[in-house]
Amino acid sequence: MAKHEITTATGSTGPDVSKDTGAVPVACTLTQAGLAAQAGRWERLAARAMTDRTQTEHGLRIRFRPGPGTEEELRALVAVENECCSWATWTVETSPAHIVLDVRAAGAGVTALHSMF
Repeated sequence: MAKHEITTATGSTGPDVSKDTGAVPVACTLTQAGLAAQAGRWERLAARAMTDRTQTEHGLRIRFRPGPGTEEELRALVAVENECCSWATWTVETSPAHIVLDVRAAGAGVTALHSMF
């Protein structure tokens, strides 16, 4: 996964949503160490199971090959993302052929998502 281009608890690294709009800021609450650990987990999962990445109007759709531990790791990663990056909606759908991660946001969040993975 590419680094999050967002405002973190330790400083600004990219776009943010204006407070005047009333929108949720594009921000990650992970520490630098937490962000590095999460990015490493994403990179390992992507290397072994990611098959397709598509930019959508509202974010990203990423497909993974089913395999031992793939769905469990993806759901664990998404649980962290739902907590630390609540400006986006992270959902996982499964079928026998694919595990699909759909990530959606609005405004600057879409730009941040397009820079990930």
